[in-house]
Amino acid sequence: MTTPIPSTNQPDVVLVGAGIMSATLAVILKELDPSLEIEIYEVLGSEAQESSNAWNNAGTGHAALCELNYTPLNSDGSIDISKALQVNTEFDLSRQLWAYLVKKGAIKDPQSFIHPVPHFSFVRGSENVEFLKKRFEALSAHPLYRGMEYSDDKKQIEKWIPLVMEGRDPSEEVAATRMRTGTDVDYGALTTDLLDSLRGKEGFSIHFFNRVQDLRREGDLWSVRVRDEKSGQQRDVQAKLVFIGAGGGSLPLLQTSGIPEGRGYAGFPVSGVWLRCDNPEVSSRHDAKVYGKASVGSPPMSVPHLDTRHIEGKVSLLFGALCGFFDEVSQAWIISGSLRLHRSGKFTAAAGRRQE
Repeated sequence: MTTPIPSTNQPDVVLVGAGIMSATLAVILKELDPSLEIEIYEVLGSEAQESSNAWNNAGTGHAALCELNYTPLNSDGSIDISKALQVNTEFDLSRQLWAYLVKKGAIKDPQSFIHPVPHFSFVRGSENVEFLKKRFEALSAHPLYRGMEYSDDKKQIEKWIPLVMEGRDPSEEVAATRMRTGTDVDYGALTTDLLDSLRGKEGFSIHFFNRVQDLRREGDLWSVRVRDEKSGQQRDVQAKLVFIGAGGGSLPLLQTSGIPEGRGYAGFPVSGVWLRCDNPEVSSRHDAKVYGKASVGSPPMSVPHLDTRHIEGKVSLLFGALCGFFDEVSQAWIISGSLRLHRSGKFTAAAGRRQE
């Protein structure tokens, strides 16, 4: 075993992972105290390659404009909008931070990561239509949702979201709400913008191909064991504070740290896989993020989406999320019970394998 090299520096803060969470926290900390010494360690070769990557999320920002799971139906038939108000306020605070950074010149071009895209909720069936109307009445009465529109008129909905209505049974009862103030956010591009605003500043550094392996409390400091993935060399870095923003790698680090907050968590390899359309003839007909209603008992990630995405100067559509789990035997994701996405990226029939 390689003997770790003691670090000669002692940063104030170590951030694990170079995604949107670490990038945001680094910017905020530097704004609050420019003298802080901050170091980021990322196991991959560049930032925002996993959950923050634009192709791995729908880009709604969880603004709570269209996500129906934020407004559950109470036992008395009323709609609980408290979670939606909380989430919407949090997203608005994020937009205020981005606007501040644009105004001061830290972010050069906001269109590098954010574009206006209306947000829709869409439901089918009389029971869900009744739910959506109640939801609309509850939310539109609040200032945060001023301007929300509701319609159960098929012709109106077809004007709003023609691809969703195309080929649909004319006898089916449907309804939709629209918020024109919605946005599409490329969190990968935003992560790069945030880190670019810090690069070159005194007291900030980012280290790629570096894996954090262990966390130990040593008095008033944290000892962070880091391995260089290229050389295999290990070193121990001591820091006053550590933030774990490592996505799927966070759980083992939390458990290793020994802090009480690390208890009570578990992980399961469930995916949110998307189908993607880059054909401009199709994407030009759909300027919307449309969220449906998950089946009873289904996880939130199975809520059907049809989302406009602005990524790298092009407009695409994402359809999903297709909930699945990883099959170690076939080395493939079993998706929605009927598709299999191999590591090669190709979809094939699941050959009778179903997720019940």
